[in-house]
Parts: sequence; C-alpha cells; structure tokens
Amino acid sequence: MATGARVSVLLGLLSLVTLPAAILATRRSRAWELLDAGFAIPLAFLFGVLAVLIARRARHGGARVLGSLPGARTATLGRFLGLAGSLLAVTAAMAVGVYFVLAAVAD
Repeated sequence: MATGARVSVLLGLLSLVTLPAAILATRRSRAWELLDAGFAIPLAFLFGVLAVLIARRARHGGARVLGSLPGARTATLGRFLGLAGSLLAVTAAMAVGVYFVLAAVAD
C-alpha cells in the first residue's frame, strides 16, 4: 500500500512540474513559442488524475485493516498534489482557450 502512495506523490509532483518545465523549455528555445507549451497541458492533467486515482486506491485498498494504514498520509499528499496539478492544467487550458477566442475576435 505504501508503494501506491509513493507513486501517487511522484505522479502528483510530475503533474505540478510538467507545465512550468514546458514553459521553461519554450523560454530557452528559439524554435518554440510560449503557446507551444500548451501541448503539455493534457500530460499534466493525466498525471494529476492518475495521482488522485492511485492515492484513492492506496487509501481504500486496505480498508479492512484495523488501525492506521501504512502510507495513509503519503496517499493524502499524493491526492493533494494530483488535485493541484489537475487544477493547474485546467487553468492553463482555460487561459489558452481565452487566448484563442481573443485572437479570433481581434481578427
């Protein structure tokens, strides 16, 4: 059970780091523009959702055990990080959507 909790934390961290890493890559590259970092949005969302699902499985997988589950706090952290990463990806998707709407209206 503790392994699933650790995996959820890892995926949660990946979901939070994916978008800033993509933005940093576009800043350092001459071939890519900032809008090209939008291709990392689905990946960040996927990492976040997987982190939440794995954390849920890690917490509820041993529900028949009396007492405290090993890795329960770690699973909670993984769930929090996964939710934060998913919300960051949704926010980024909305920002890109607003950009395209404004660009279409301006033309």
